[in-house]
Amino acid sequence: MAKKEKIRTDFRKGHQSRTRNADLTRDYNRDELVEDDVLKNERVSGKGDLTRKRTVVGDHAGRESAGFDVTPDVSSEMIAGRVLSVHGLLSHVQIPSGEIIRCATRRVLKNLSTDQRHVVAAGDIVYYRPNGTSEGLIERIEPRANTLSRTSKGRQHVIVANVDQVLIVASAAEPSLKPNLIDRMIVEAERTGIRPVVCINKVDLVEPSDLQPIAGVYGQLGYDVLLLSAKENWGISRLRKLVAGKQTVVAGQSGVGKSSILNAIENGLALRVGRVSEENQKGRHTTTTAKLIPLAAGGYVVDTPGIRSFELWDIIPAEVIGYYRDLRPYVCLCRYPDCTHLHETDCAVKDAVADGRLDVRRYESYCYLFEGDAV
Repeated sequence: MAKKEKIRTDFRKGHQSRTRNADLTRDYNRDELVEDDVLKNERVSGKGDLTRKRTVVGDHAGRESAGFDVTPDVSSEMIAGRVLSVHGLLSHVQIPSGEIIRCATRRVLKNLSTDQRHVVAAGDIVYYRPNGTSEGLIERIEPRANTLSRTSKGRQHVIVANVDQVLIVASAAEPSLKPNLIDRMIVEAERTGIRPVVCINKVDLVEPSDLQPIAGVYGQLGYDVLLLSAKENWGISRLRKLVAGKQTVVAGQSGVGKSSILNAIENGLALRVGRVSEENQKGRHTTTTAKLIPLAAGGYVVDTPGIRSFELWDIIPAEVIGYYRDLRPYVCLCRYPDCTHLHETDCAVKDAVADGRLDVRRYESYCYLFEGDAV
């Protein structure tokens, strides 16, 4: 463990009480202002951001990967565990013995000034202090190896932390296939170093050969592509081998059959499944929070709520093309070093699309992401 030192860290603005009375003018007009009291008891010139900082014991190494700046020392009273799921103010933490502990989060962690919606996420490795037989208080969150995140109301929504691969689940029909959503999730996986696996479910509802163009594009890029039918048990044995012994998150829009696939992979799960609306072809949420599920063959799978939009987090437009494996090799051949590959002349990316060396739909997906979600 790295050597600890005292560091300064930011807290949310609401962590401290108000430093100055806002009613000085009213008190003056009412002759209730006592000059001596102002000089003795009130700080007229505040310290700005310094008033929202605090000295804590921390570790500079790896703090950015964790997303916050506090890593208190681990005492002999603390127990390590992994967060299975987060339910409001409580987290379910599994310890090495297999027991599940309900834990609250230490207030100093919740008040840290971060961009995250919640300081604790499913998949986190934490240390908690026992408070009874089945309850505890999370005192420390270990630095994260990676996260699968999206933007939610201007903040980072960490869906899950510390996983090896993500199954990007789409459906061939009911609801219809959305390749652009797959592309966005691949970009996030590439950014964080998580292995993406494209899974197209419900292939029993269409002619499988119709999926060859889209599956072929991802396959040529080096991504694993699985054509599945949870209902007919097609491709499930291969998928079962793929997730055995690994930490895998299953993500996709509502109604594509994520829970059905997990039920087929692991006997006895009995996860709730829902039907797709016949009116708008949209699924209904049956999973309400990300949850780690231990597998009999080893490892975990993470069932996640359906995603109807996936806005990328912490990616600027100029970075987007670097996460498109097919477009990336042509970037250095463009005439202009700051080429956006949208409207410039002598653009190698546009020329490759025109010559048929790049897939048109993938290029259009990049353009949409550059001009829309990433700005």
